[in-house]
Amino acid sequence: MQDDLPSHSQSALPGFLGTIDNGISKAEAVILALGVLLMAINTIANVVGRFVFGESLHFAEEVNRILIVMITFAGIGYAARHGRHIRMSALYDAFPVETRRYLMIFIAFFTSAIMFFLCWYSVTYIYSIYSTGRILPTLGLPLYWIYLWVPIGFAVTGIQYFMTGIKNFISKDVYLSTNVVDGYEDTETEV
Repeated sequence: MQDDLPSHSQSALPGFLGTIDNGISKAEAVILALGVLLMAINTIANVVGRFVFGESLHFAEEVNRILIVMITFAGIGYAARHGRHIRMSALYDAFPVETRRYLMIFIAFFTSAIMFFLCWYSVTYIYSIYSTGRILPTLGLPLYWIYLWVPIGFAVTGIQYFMTGIKNFISKDVYLSTNVVDGYEDTETEV
């Protein structure tokens, strides 16, 4: 029997975990939308400056680099939330539902552990950049600021996979994320 599924804007987890999940979801949506919008505005302004005024925005490349890192690492949590990461599931799909559920619990908790390890590793990398004192040439910001999104993205993704493991542990169905039930939609029609 399938659990009642909430909308993608509402968490399927109970209590405190659901509150955390909802907060992270809203933050991801704002970060991704704002990042893409700012990147588009920055790029358009740079093109207009170059072709209309004959002068590029000197900071445009650095701003876009910051935004790309931000969007990428906010996006990995978003992809995990919506069950959109690449899966290699030929063997997995051959198992019965109960086996797939246990396998998904293992996969979710193992992936969560890897994400938290990468979070820790990225913090040590940021510290090594911080200790060099390097700055962005045009903006004058410390170089490590660009990479602050990396551990945040890994931590959010680790939390998301951890909550997916919990969701699979307390549910009868198999979930790719807290809101996405494992399965394939039949989108092809016969002619």
